[in-house]
Amino acid sequence: MISRYQTKEMREIFSDVRRMQIWTSVEIAVVEAFVKFGRSTEAELKAIRANLPVIDDAFVSEVLEREEITNHDLAAFVDTLQERIAVGEASLIHFGLTSSDIVDTSLSIQIREALGVLLEEVKATILSLKELALGHANTVQIGRTHGMHAEPTTFGAKVALWAYQMERDYNRLKRAFSQISVGKLSGAVGTYSNIEPAVELYALSLLNLQPIPATQVISRDIHAEVMYALTSLTTSLESFATEIRHLQRSEVSEVFEPFQKGQKGSSAMPHKRNPILAERLVGISRVLRGYMSASFENVTLWHERDISHSSVERVVVPDAFHLSHYSIRKFRWLIENLEVRDENMRENLERSLGLYFSQSVLLALVEYGFSRDEAYRIVQRDARRAYDEKRSFFEVLIDDPEVTIDSENLSRVMDEKRLLRHVSKVFDNLNTIEERL
Repeated sequence: MISRYQTKEMREIFSDVRRMQIWTSVEIAVVEAFVKFGRSTEAELKAIRANLPVIDDAFVSEVLEREEITNHDLAAFVDTLQERIAVGEASLIHFGLTSSDIVDTSLSIQIREALGVLLEEVKATILSLKELALGHANTVQIGRTHGMHAEPTTFGAKVALWAYQMERDYNRLKRAFSQISVGKLSGAVGTYSNIEPAVELYALSLLNLQPIPATQVISRDIHAEVMYALTSLTTSLESFATEIRHLQRSEVSEVFEPFQKGQKGSSAMPHKRNPILAERLVGISRVLRGYMSASFENVTLWHERDISHSSVERVVVPDAFHLSHYSIRKFRWLIENLEVRDENMRENLERSLGLYFSQSVLLALVEYGFSRDEAYRIVQRDARRAYDEKRSFFEVLIDDPEVTIDSENLSRVMDEKRLLRHVSKVFDNLNTIEERL
């Protein structure tokens, strides 16, 4: 991942140092299980612990140097770890295990750590969306379908729906956290040929993981589910960012991304204030969908495993978490600093000349005895006349002899408050959203 989109938290989790620290923890957990079931002694475990090296950049460098000879990263790690422990008891390290026992179990731990960081950021973003939604619960805005003016809504209602969607993403991430909280220490083809199931169960319990039936590797449908959750999150952000981009268009000008002091919108045109962050979030989402496709490709492996998934995961897993974390963090900053121009929302609403009451008038005419098609044609004709003549829809309807609704009743029909009288229903579950997270 290029440094531009990295985050400090994900950089630490997916660093070589952290990966080898976790590898070491898994190896030691197995030795602890050996002690538990009489395969080794407390004295042997104590000797190993007393001589464990610090897993730092220097240790990683030694492993990488050793890998030049072994052409196998886990084997190089085991060789280096045993050499650094430098006592006979080091032979218990990696006893009865295959590389994927360590690699897959450790990857689950890394992914779980990364999901934990991401869940906290998503939760904070949901609460920011809640605050924005409630703050604009009554900020009236024209609703748009097909990009065209439809009926009024409120900006708060729009944002509330974003919060609910992000809550669903939060729940998907939680399910992914649960799904990935598994490991395997069952050997070369998953048959426990050289290690006891009880050893696996106990060692994994020390790592807060559950054992899962496996071949040489944990099935990659689990990892694909994690990638789906990440992609769903960034696709949601893309959806919200696209709406913000539309609302910032010069012809609309209802919301604006924050614009910092000294910032330049264009190198050529000083007047420009472009929605660059929203556009960036859209682009990042495209990358995640590519990573999701690659993760689903990884599900199909030869027989009890091949290594075709490995090179893919070395790229897409850390990169996907970097991009997801970067995106949600940037989106939260955008939301918390978003400029909402409610006066422009009102101005755009009034540009419709009251045409957004067309359905209300249609239904009123039906109640006055017109067939639906007759009423539709009258309203459609008068709406077009109001638009072409730049007159209020109310005036055109009053002037139409076919419209038999008097002005008093028509005013009741064409009442903005009536259209929005139930919009509070959208917020019913918003006040308790924090309790559900």
